[in-house]
Amino acid sequence: MKKILMIVALIATTQITFAQNKAKVALNDVLSAYYDVKNALATDKNEEAAEKIKVFQAKVDAVPHETLPSAQHTLWMEQSKIMKSKAKEIAASTDIKSQRKSFEGISYAMIKTLKATKFNQGTVYVQHCPMAKASWLNEKENVENPYYGSMMFDCGEVAETIKGK
Repeated sequence: MKKILMIVALIATTQITFAQNKAKVALNDVLSAYYDVKNALATDKNEEAAEKIKVFQAKVDAVPHETLPSAQHTLWMEQSKIMKSKAKEIAASTDIKSQRKSFEGISYAMIKTLKATKFNQGTVYVQHCPMAKASWLNEKENVENPYYGSMMFDCGEVAETIKGK
């Protein structure tokens, strides 16, 4: 009887770990798609940003959020709602100023989610532009400002480094 209980416990633990790893992979896919949108805005490519945001939306929708632990699930549900709303604004606009303003909301939701869940596989840099009074995530330590693009491409600083797991 004890052997059976041990085996059931082992299987349950393995399934939970597998589900959480699946969510972690999906969240990293969201982060990668976020970087694509950030890079389009940083290089003043508003039409590309509108296209890349569609991939971002699909990645957000694909996160198996029901497998996240309770507190992370609640946070994801709140923040993904913001991400989806702001992503729709970017997709519906070709005006880079309004796209950048909407991206600010996505960035804060992503920063909050990343800090709370620590899902990142690689190092992530939280960067801040004092001129825009806004922050964003970057896969590179060198600043690439999505809020001003070519006008002030390297304006900002690394405010925080989040090491990958």
